Amino acid sequence: MKKIVTLALMLCTAAGFAQKVKVSESKENIGGGNNNAMVVTIYEVSADDILKEVKSFMKDNDFKVSSKDDGLFGDHGMIKKIGNNTIDMYAKVKKIKDGENQLIVAFDLGGAFMNSSQHSDQYKVAKEMIENLAVKMQKDAIEEQLSIATKLLNKLNDQQKDLEGKNKDLNDDIKNYQEKIKKAQDDLKQNGEDQAKKKSEIEAQQKVVDAVKEKLKNVE
Repeated sequence: MKKIVTLALMLCTAAGFAQKVKVSESKENIGGGNNNAMVVTIYEVSADDILKEVKSFMKDNDFKVSSKDDGLFGDHGMIKKIGNNTIDMYAKVKKIKDGENQLIVAFDLGGAFMNSSQHSDQYKVAKEMIENLAVKMQKDAIEEQLSIATKLLNKLNDQQKDLEGKNKDLNDDIKNYQEKIKKAQDDLKQNGEDQAKKKSEIEAQQKVVDAVKEKLKNVE
């Protein structure tokens, strides 16, 4: 029961944050200073899993990845949709509350951190990439919850089928027992009638035996 309740609460929480993933722009303490960054809130995904996905993204775009402070540093990678020059990428996760984390990402274009006012085209592409990454993480988390919930539902359905099967077996047993009881009652009644008849036969035969004994006495 505890497992069912816990799962129900988890799914209720997931339903509660159902909304469009949104990336915002702000100044954050990242990349060695107070720099321009993109921020997106991700629910039901641990900080470690978020950084794992970001690390995979960095490696896919040929960044040399290393741990830096409380996050990741991607050195001299190239995202062709952004441009043909290498860039640096910083990422870290800030916990908001249980089940809710903020992913903070900053791109150093080489002398300047990417921002929407000075690098509007590049920023638009990068923002879409971060949005897609956040959506993927969010969907993966919900799909995992769905898998757990479905497995539990299937298990409960199997248990219900077992109970229904046992119920049928018990009803069949009761029916069989009732039939046996009725047969035993009929047999008991017949047995009583047979005993009465047999007693009559015994009494009659006893008279025959007594008569023969008497005849035997009269022989001289």
